[in-house]
Parts: sequence; structure tokens; C-alpha cells
Amino acid sequence: MAEEIDYHPMWKDLGMDVEAHDGLLAAVGGMYQDVFLTQENRPKSTEYLDNVVMNIHSGRIKEMVDHKASDGQKVVGSFCLYVPEEIVRAANGIPAGLCSGADWATDKVEEHLPRNTCPLIKSFTGFKLGKVCPYIESSDLVVGENTCDGKKKAYEYFGTQKPMHIMDVPNVKNDGTMANWKAEIRRLAERVEQETGTKITAESLKEAIRVTNDKRRALQRLSATRAADPVPISGRDSLLTVQAAFMDDAERLTGAINAMADECEQRVRDGVGVAPKGTKRILYTGTPMAVPFWKLFSLIEKAGAVIVGEECCTGYRYYKDLVDESGKTVDEMLDAIAERYFNINCAIFTPNPGRIEDVMRLAKELHADGIIDCSLQFCTLYDMESFTLEKAAKEAGIPYMHISTDYSNEDAGQLSTRVEAFVEMI
Repeated sequence: MAEEIDYHPMWKDLGMDVEAHDGLLAAVGGMYQDVFLTQENRPKSTEYLDNVVMNIHSGRIKEMVDHKASDGQKVVGSFCLYVPEEIVRAANGIPAGLCSGADWATDKVEEHLPRNTCPLIKSFTGFKLGKVCPYIESSDLVVGENTCDGKKKAYEYFGTQKPMHIMDVPNVKNDGTMANWKAEIRRLAERVEQETGTKITAESLKEAIRVTNDKRRALQRLSATRAADPVPISGRDSLLTVQAAFMDDAERLTGAINAMADECEQRVRDGVGVAPKGTKRILYTGTPMAVPFWKLFSLIEKAGAVIVGEECCTGYRYYKDLVDESGKTVDEMLDAIAERYFNINCAIFTPNPGRIEDVMRLAKELHADGIIDCSLQFCTLYDMESFTLEKAAKEAGIPYMHISTDYSNEDAGQLSTRVEAFVEMI
């Protein structure tokens, strides 16, 4: 029997509000029980995900804290897909996704940010002000990015709370902005080297690219199994694998995801699914779903559908492309990293036909019966792009529904009714 560890001293040493954090963990544990552990016929290998969530603020944080103490490693936190984890890893840093998936300390947040700010921004600010995210408190450097107006202005305040480096992400794709982006990648590399005290070498960068690509390859394998009918793994568990990818140890998680892919490939051969054959298939697209924002995925699958793909930052965009591994020098590899991340089709870009093409292609490849497009409240980018996406879905003959929501459960009943009607209609 494993020794039970009391993590309260560690959280206290990190400067956290331990009592409030206990309340958060209890709430997340209850949500996890309802959303994930009530599923029937889950692949056995998804038990790894249960362990990740159980240790997400405890065992994993202790690993990071121990590495900082013994090896002098620095933790570099981020909120966005555009921050290359390869660079952090190559400089002997620990990349970490930061908390931004639940309402917290909203009254304190609204002393510094407008009330009609998107839930994700208010969330990460609230987690910091409420001192309940050990990833934020463990971070020696936070890398922000000016993907949207809300974030880039919110980072001005967040920078008064934590040391920050801001990346300038272009909003237009052309040769000129690619050159600017490559310069931003190099500026980030210099800043991370300064923070960690470790020079990025060709050897360390090549290894970091391999480790990160291996994680993407594993996720690609798992994703490919979801084209089958019946679907071998739920959308909830698939989402959780990508959420874990921002926080868990890369090589350990890669092994676990490959084990899930092994089991799901066998389930496909055996005709075993997490839902019956012929269950309505949904492609999700829209804003990212950060831990513990599982509300919409739970509503969709409890309405009798199954989510077969996620065109979002906590899904397909995270693993769809690999970094070219043929580079031999640091400069060549930094260029390859820049080119890979520049191909992410976020709604920040204008024009943005790539995202529409990705959604339509995924819907076809995964045999989706319908598309559910979600934007968090006050997210102008995704709200405006929903009109283009709806037009493309209509032309392709694919049923489409747009949802705007937040992190609360106040609209759960209304959303459930809308989703159930949509599933019945398709």
C-alpha cells in the first residue's frame, strides 16, 4: 500500500491559500466523479487519466518542486498553444500549462479587469489572486501571448503578479509576418535561456523536439481510432488526454497515450465501443476547454451523442503537425519550430480559411453527423467566425449549432435542452 503524503506543507510553502485550495480540490473531485467515472465501458487504459487528475495538484507539483530543488530546474508556465514547449525543454526548463478553466475569486478579479471579460482570462487572474493554482505559484516565468485584445491587456495586470515574457503572435499569415514570428521565437529562446541559466544547444533542442513530437504522434494514433463506429473512446477521455499533455511529464504521458491507442486499436478490431454502433457523432470546434471545464462535453455525451473530434487548442490543433526533425543547427531547428507553430489555425488570424478547411475535413474524416461550435462569452474572435463556419457547414450539408457559454453551471439546463434537440434532429 502506497504511503499517503500530506501535501499541505508544500502548498503552504508555495504561498497558496491552503483552505481555499482544499475547497477547490473537493469541487473538482466531485465534478470528475460525475463527468468521467460514471461512463460505461471506458477503455481500461484510461485509468491513467484518473491518476493524472488525482495527482494534478499534488504528485505532479511535488515532482516539479523536487526538480527545482535538486536540479535547479525552472518552471515556465503558459496559457496558450503558441508557446513552444520544445524551447523550454531544451533549456532544461519544465513547461507547464497554467490553471484557467473555472471561476475563482471573481470579486477580486473585477477590481482589476472589466466584468465583461472572457471567462478564461478572468479564471487565470482569479486563480492567481485567490492563490489556488500550484502551477502558477511554482512558475519562475510566465510566457504570455497577444493572441487577443483581452489577453494582451490582462497580461499588463498579471505581469504585476508574476515575472512575464510576452510573445507577439502575428494576426496575418504572410512572408513578412513569418519573419517577425521567427524573430519572436528567437527572442523567447533568449529569455528562457536567461531564466534557466542554460544555453540551448543543437543536441538539447533536437532531443526536445523528438520528445514533444513523440507525444504528438501518440495523440495522432489515438485520434485516428475515433473514425471507427463504434467509437472506442469517449470525447471526454480524449479531451482529458490533451489537457494532461499541458501538465504531465511528457515521456510518461506519451507511454500512457500509446497504451490507450493500443487498446483502442484492438477495440476497433473487435468492434467494441464506448457507445453503441450508430450513436450520433459530433465534431466539437471552438474555444479551448481548460481543466476543469468539462461541462459541455459532458452534456453532449449524456445527451446520447459521442464526440469524435475536437478542432480546438485542447484537441487537434495541439497535435496535428510535427516539428521537422531534419534540422542540424539551433537556427535550423528554431526555424522549424516557428514554421510548425505558425500553421496553427487559431481564430486570431484574418483571413482564416485554414480553420474552416480543418473543420470540414475533420467532419468528413471522422464521419461526424453534426458540428457543435462553442465560444466562451465575450470571445469576439470565435463569435464572429461562427458565421463563416455555419455557412461552410450548410454548404457541406452538415448540421451545425453554435453555443456561447461560460464556466458556471447556470445555463446547464438550457444547454442540455438545446443539445438534446440538436442530437435528435441530426
